[in-house]
Amino acid sequence: MVASFDDTSPSNKLTLYPHKIEWVDRVPMARKGEGEPVEFEETEPLRLECKAFMTAIETRVPPRTDGESALRVLRVLADCQTVLESGIPEGTSIPVTSRVETPGVHPSAHVDEGAIIGKGTRVWHGAHVMPRAQVGADCVLSQNVFVASGAIIGDRVKIQNNVSVYDGVVLEDDVFCGPSMVFTNVRNPRAHVERKDAYETTWVEKGATLGANSSIRCGVRIGKHALVGAGAMVTKDVPAHRVVIGNPARPVGWACACGEVLAGEPGQQGVLTCHRCHSTYVLDDGVLTLAGA
Repeated sequence: MVASFDDTSPSNKLTLYPHKIEWVDRVPMARKGEGEPVEFEETEPLRLECKAFMTAIETRVPPRTDGESALRVLRVLADCQTVLESGIPEGTSIPVTSRVETPGVHPSAHVDEGAIIGKGTRVWHGAHVMPRAQVGADCVLSQNVFVASGAIIGDRVKIQNNVSVYDGVVLEDDVFCGPSMVFTNVRNPRAHVERKDAYETTWVEKGATLGANSSIRCGVRIGKHALVGAGAMVTKDVPAHRVVIGNPARPVGWACACGEVLAGEPGQQGVLTCHRCHSTYVLDDGVLTLAGA
């Protein structure tokens, strides 16, 4: 829905247009609707705006909309632009984070203009965050971390030294990236062939751990609370809570949300209990779920 206000028009100053976007072969297509005039009391908007501003000053009561609300609108528009440019499939949600413009950045780090960094996030020695990159609140970007313009990072994500988060990589909340682990975004790169249109989305769900020196092939999805062992080479999707190791990565067990590897591997059915936090999980047909959830 789009609203248009034309103060110079003698009538029908406010018009609502029921526009919408339809996706055709992963391409957004505008579908414009006929305008519908809206009746309202004729007053001078500028005079009312000035009056509301003066009232806010006198009463110290914040107005209905202010600079902060305008900034939130701009952030939503920036999110939409990033999604359109990153090739994320239609209907896929992205992490929503609280953000501010003054994070704790080490003097040797580079945060380019236009990057969005969340409240409480720390950007350490030699890190580089590109324009339009999105990093959530309370994250840690350690030494020599690189975040590309099309990357999306949720809240409380910890990225250890020497990790590059490329265009098309999405990290949900509470993801851990171990030292020197590797993301990719093109399956068949060539130095002399431009393949930016071939970037694939790599999605790491909430609470997953990617061990030191592990490598993640582009286009895969790492499930919630999954645990990828150090040095593993992931070439296909990893289910939630699954523990994988080796090259290529193979499943060897299940992980609790707290990170402990669950005792036993009872085939396709059974009950697993974490010895650390005592959470109980039900394994049914290769899917692990928290008991009672």
